[in-house]
Amino acid sequence: MMTKIQAIELSAEKILQGNITEAQTVMDTEYPFQKKTAQGRKYTDKEKMEQFVRDGFIDRYSGQKLVNPGLLKVLSHYMPETVPYHAHWKMESCHNAYWEFVPTVDHIYPVALGGTDSSENWATTSMLHNSIKSNWTLAQLNWKLHDAGNYNEYDGLTEIFIKLVRSDEALLKDAYIKKWYRLSVANK
Repeated sequence: MMTKIQAIELSAEKILQGNITEAQTVMDTEYPFQKKTAQGRKYTDKEKMEQFVRDGFIDRYSGQKLVNPGLLKVLSHYMPETVPYHAHWKMESCHNAYWEFVPTVDHIYPVALGGTDSSENWATTSMLHNSIKSNWTLAQLNWKLHDAGNYNEYDGLTEIFIKLVRSDEALLKDAYIKKWYRLSVANK
């Protein structure tokens, strides 16, 4: 069996020789396209928070600490020019901290490639790493899965987020803050 790059090279050579049929045979035999049936992605905000807690607010792809999603929104509330927020995280309108430090759930083995949508296949990561990873496997990116953190040692600044909201309950008028506050309190 030849390597993938050898299959591509041989296929290109066959095309140069005017033999597209042989080129196609090489690719079909040595590096075939494998259509996958993607499953849906169906996790709730509650399940996301549970995953963040299970992973100890650690980006499982980089090992970097992440923060409770509501905390940055509180900073944006008090300092809108310094820590700007955009509902769709438009990069030119939103502070990079949202991309770098707000956790999200990613499928370790991509759903688009046949991975399951289950907690066994979920990992906490930043939106930045989730975007980079896209539908690639860890092996394809030469990434590794870092160990989960310990929520009792690092809580993603959840405790300070809860204290900030309790000290100014007007923050609960913001739906995003309110959602993550409720989920944070429920997971304490």
